[in-house]
Amino acid sequence: MGLIGVAGALASVVPVDPDAQEARRWLLDELSEPDYRAAEPTWFDLLAAAVRDWFESLSFSGIEGPPGVGALVVLLVVVVLLVVAFLVFGLPRLNRRSAVTGSLFGEDDDRASQAMRVSAENAAAQGDFSLAVAEMFRSIARGLAERTVVSTSPGTTAHDFAARAATVFPEAAEALASAAHDFDDVRYLDRPGTALQFAGIAALERELRAARPVLEPIGA
Repeated sequence: MGLIGVAGALASVVPVDPDAQEARRWLLDELSEPDYRAAEPTWFDLLAAAVRDWFESLSFSGIEGPPGVGALVVLLVVVVLLVVAFLVFGLPRLNRRSAVTGSLFGEDDDRASQAMRVSAENAAAQGDFSLAVAEMFRSIARGLAERTVVSTSPGTTAHDFAARAATVFPEAAEALASAAHDFDDVRYLDRPGTALQFAGIAALERELRAARPVLEPIGA
């Protein structure tokens, strides 16, 4: 069959004047081809275009200087604001936490409160409630020192700490005294800790970690 015959056969099979539904199907089939899908913009392309449009929409008519000076001024302002925010909200917290190290209730311990809390939880999971109680009480003391709420010194005892912490967390005074008593029992009197004791001191640690002190921070 010649080319004219093939063209005639195709014309008799494929409609040359499709209806709206058929035309829409042809268009969707065509757009689904790999060449069209590869040409679609990625999320990065869309983001870059949005950022470019935002910069182009800014008006720097009040700023004298060569082109681009206005954008540079805006960038510098943003950088300065970020630095100020970091200095105000970030550095004091980091400095406080990094400075709290050393002796704690008669033992040299440079761990952060979170590390002590994890150690207590692991000990409880293994059934060693004596260690769990002691570690969680240390976590409470180190946590309040990190927040500069109640500091400790090499001579600070568990009951000293509990009494001073109660002045800034009066609602927890009874729980603090009980926790200090349990700490002394397992730490110095070799009495076995219990799951109930650990549950109480762990609840106290969570409560104090989320609570706000009612008085100014106090020293050792």
